[in-house]
Amino acid sequence: MRPARILSRSWQSTICLPKSTFPPQPQLEKQAGLLSRCTDQLYAWQRRHRPADNTFVLADGPPYANGALHSGHAVNKILKDIICRFQLGRDQRVEFLPGWDCHGLPIERKVCESPADIPTDTGGLAKVRKAARSFAAKTVKQQMKDFRSWGIMADWDAAWKTMDRGFEVKQLEVFMGMVKKGLIYRRLKPVYWSPSSTTALAEAELEYKLHDSTAVFAKFPVVELSPELREKLQGIDVQDLSAVIWTTTPWTLLANRAIAVNAGQSYSVVGSLEHGHLIVADSCVTTLANFLPPESIQVLLSGIPGADLVGSTKYKSCFPGDEAAVRPVIHADFVTSDSGSGLVHCAPGHGFDDYDVCSKLGIECFAPVDDRGCFTDEALPNQTDPLSGLPVLTTGSTRVIEILQASGGILGKHLYQHRYPYDWRTKLPIIVRATEQWFAQIRDIQDAALASLDLVKFIPTASRARLESFIRGRSEWCISRQRSWGVPIPALYDKETSMAHLSESSVRHIMSVIEERGTDAWWTDDEYDPAWVPPELQEQSRPSVYRRGRDTMDVWFDSGTSWSQLSPRQGQPPADVFVEGTDQHRGWFQSSLLTYVAHQALADGDGRPKTVQAPFKTLITHGFTLDEHGRKMSKSVGNVISPDEIVQGSLLEQAPGKQASKRGGRHLAGLDALRLWVASSDYSGDMVVGEAGLRAISLNLRKLRVTIKFLLGVLADFDPTTSCVPIESMKSIDRMALHQLAETNRSIAKAYERYEFHRGTNTLFHWINADLSQIYFESVKDRIYCDAINSHSRRSAQTVLYHVYNHLLAFLGPIMPVLVEEAWEHTPALLKQTQTDNTVALTPNQRLFPISPPSTWTDPSLAAGYAHLLAARTAINAAQERARAAKHIGSSLECAVVLSFAGNDADANYTKPPSAALTAAHDLFTRHVDSLESLFVVSEVALSKWFFRSSEPPRWIHSEPFSIPGLTTTNTADNAAAEADDAAAKEPPPSSKDLVALAHVMPSSRVKCPRCWRLAVPLEKPLVPNTKQGWRKPEQKHKEMGDKSSATALEDSALCERCAHVVEELDSFRPDGPDALATTMTSPA
Repeated sequence: MRPARILSRSWQSTICLPKSTFPPQPQLEKQAGLLSRCTDQLYAWQRRHRPADNTFVLADGPPYANGALHSGHAVNKILKDIICRFQLGRDQRVEFLPGWDCHGLPIERKVCESPADIPTDTGGLAKVRKAARSFAAKTVKQQMKDFRSWGIMADWDAAWKTMDRGFEVKQLEVFMGMVKKGLIYRRLKPVYWSPSSTTALAEAELEYKLHDSTAVFAKFPVVELSPELREKLQGIDVQDLSAVIWTTTPWTLLANRAIAVNAGQSYSVVGSLEHGHLIVADSCVTTLANFLPPESIQVLLSGIPGADLVGSTKYKSCFPGDEAAVRPVIHADFVTSDSGSGLVHCAPGHGFDDYDVCSKLGIECFAPVDDRGCFTDEALPNQTDPLSGLPVLTTGSTRVIEILQASGGILGKHLYQHRYPYDWRTKLPIIVRATEQWFAQIRDIQDAALASLDLVKFIPTASRARLESFIRGRSEWCISRQRSWGVPIPALYDKETSMAHLSESSVRHIMSVIEERGTDAWWTDDEYDPAWVPPELQEQSRPSVYRRGRDTMDVWFDSGTSWSQLSPRQGQPPADVFVEGTDQHRGWFQSSLLTYVAHQALADGDGRPKTVQAPFKTLITHGFTLDEHGRKMSKSVGNVISPDEIVQGSLLEQAPGKQASKRGGRHLAGLDALRLWVASSDYSGDMVVGEAGLRAISLNLRKLRVTIKFLLGVLADFDPTTSCVPIESMKSIDRMALHQLAETNRSIAKAYERYEFHRGTNTLFHWINADLSQIYFESVKDRIYCDAINSHSRRSAQTVLYHVYNHLLAFLGPIMPVLVEEAWEHTPALLKQTQTDNTVALTPNQRLFPISPPSTWTDPSLAAGYAHLLAARTAINAAQERARAAKHIGSSLECAVVLSFAGNDADANYTKPPSAALTAAHDLFTRHVDSLESLFVVSEVALSKWFFRSSEPPRWIHSEPFSIPGLTTTNTADNAAAEADDAAAKEPPPSSKDLVALAHVMPSSRVKCPRCWRLAVPLEKPLVPNTKQGWRKPEQKHKEMGDKSSATALEDSALCERCAHVVEELDSFRPDGPDALATTMTSPA
């Protein structure tokens, strides 16, 4: 104990309190500069300094340029940015070329009031294209501004758009290659047709909804029988024999051209008083009976092989005026008897399976439906009440049923609910309709496309099966659309015959004209302008014989060729990673794969199949964004949350009350909140965004900023070039902090490498909250604040905190680069130096990511022992809480702790020594004794091998058991109670095989130092256990000074030994005046 100081002063002026300029909340006025440094400037820097032979390419699945961005866009673009930034930290040169999908119907509809307003004349189409181009350009400009405000690092100056002339030419090059390979052809066949959009659709443009249809059982009169069937039907009047079909699309009956049965199934002939003799599948008789009067149906013959129906069996139409047409009964594998009648009406103009089976038999394709989904004049032209002009999905279908009912062709009808395809843009039902369309042959490249996926890494792994199912499920791809805003299919049509001409040379010629005039000229030039006709088609006598087609390419073909915008890499796919939502398995993922596989040569010179590559090495799929109730976001529901709402924090109410105000109660939002939400979300499934989740994000952001501010404050006087302490001379608690940092580093690096960023952020915040904030920071504050400024113990802690700070910025770099840039701006100049020279180091966003921490930081044996210390800390905290509840203490520094390591096997006289296990535990804590007071944040710690007893008990005591591996805790509660009841317990607890360690919290034998507030000023002698006899008996002087007034007097007049040395050292060097002393202690170096 040092004598009382003569000079009165504020002890705070002698303490190294943390000082930092880092603000508790983001300063919005400085965000623009920070954003530029960690996006545009960083991208340009890495293009100069990262190796050109080690590139990482992320292909951008283009957003559609038709409106404002939503939370799904934020997930997609920020996830891509996080990936790119992590790869930049792995010493790779990042290439991220953003793009936009600009063609198609949605933009056409934006510039026209409705599809009916879209003109068809040349002048009108030119106006539509001009308006659409202007609209798309304006949207791209706004979306790009928003993307950049989210901190997306990319080559924005080189961003591509599918409406750019250069993109269109490259797209046509891919198309030309497919023409050369014979993969492009034109055919009249059924396609998905949207009456609401007046265009053909690809399967990727459909969505399925529950739909109510009117299903009917209809009969077709049989007019001819096969010999086999006639023989079996002897004795049955076949004059009124009919084949029964069941359909959910009665309007297609007008286009019926065959009835299909399954040759392997059995059929019956049933009699009906009202409808005559009917042919149905054996297993469907009961189903049919449900729609006829029960007494009117009778099975006359069953077990007729389906093969007997196939061949020469014929029937005629059931529509008035069409009776002359005789049609065949055919076999089809797709016919089942699971529902309906077991016979299927085939309309090859309105069904894919129907078309496939009928085309092989030479049966014509007929579809009397126009672009608007209405019957044409070809539908029952002789009918007195014509069907022409009626919409087939509504009144047209109703009228067909009425006509059949009037002629007796309907056996029954009912409402049938089923999944039905809808146009994903207009949200209205579509039809299947045969039209002249252009197709890409998929069957020829299907196997190669599937094989290419063997070399692809899928995240999540289940997404591979989804993509494969879409590839296997299509044999061809309808690539033509009846739109004006798009890339033209470069086909020429003979003026007289309307025959289409499409060849490699013609496409090449048309491309050369487009390069000169642009695609708009395809619509604006004279219809028969000979400049578009290749030389081989031009004839002197007929120079204007060919006209240009009006079809445009499917927008999925547009975006599916976006890989052509990437720089070729020898022997590698053009992109390392594709990242898009789960809906893109049937969209961009699939179209990119198919066009890239088709682009590659399918065979080597010797004719053997060549191994083809997918356009990506890794395919990452993310889910959709949902509200906090798990609902899909929809404007009609009113639950859409925009990224701006997250950034502005408008969803979070200001925390009420004075306490919230004192703590900076306004919820933290900003760009960091948006990016942290994305990084924290498990994108392998759907992601929820709502008020509750964003509040948690806000709390994590506050913790981050407090942590960064603390680190910058306590490192203000630290010079890493001269002040670092080697790990071998550090306190054990410091070495343990480095071990935890190394483990955290490895876990986060592993998560980032696997693209599991949510796991990385979870690990990060667990480390910050559990290891740093709750334990290590609390443990080192006394050393940082109160030890001598250059003391070994203080520099040891600062060395650890220096590494913590640098690694924290590295962990945050991919996720929150603006926050990292902001922290770096407030970092003292000394900390920006390397440990080897005095040059300014790279910024954290430019540095390599610390994949592998120094091996010397890892110490498993230290970690194992540290787990035991934390078990003791938990027990001490529990005992302290009871002490606080009893108002024995306020701060944890106001108590002393005794840890006793004694088993229940000691004899009544305490003569038997502790077991080997207990001795080992005692020795473990002894090895860490220099860190125990800091770790437990108490003023005094003593260790005892003996079961604690005291002849003169302290004023109060609270005890708590804790277990150590190798020791069991059975009966420990009894032990704790026995020790706490000091007055009643005169004998040790009953003998047991169990061993126990106990933490005792009690009053300290010391008083508070006025400088460090630790109870570190001894009254006489320190608290030391006296082997088996318990505590030493205090001296009389102790008793005299032990009352509160005496202790307070001592507090006011004396410093603890550590603080006395520090102040004495300061006095010996300080300039005149106490203010100078304060400056010496608190100013950053």
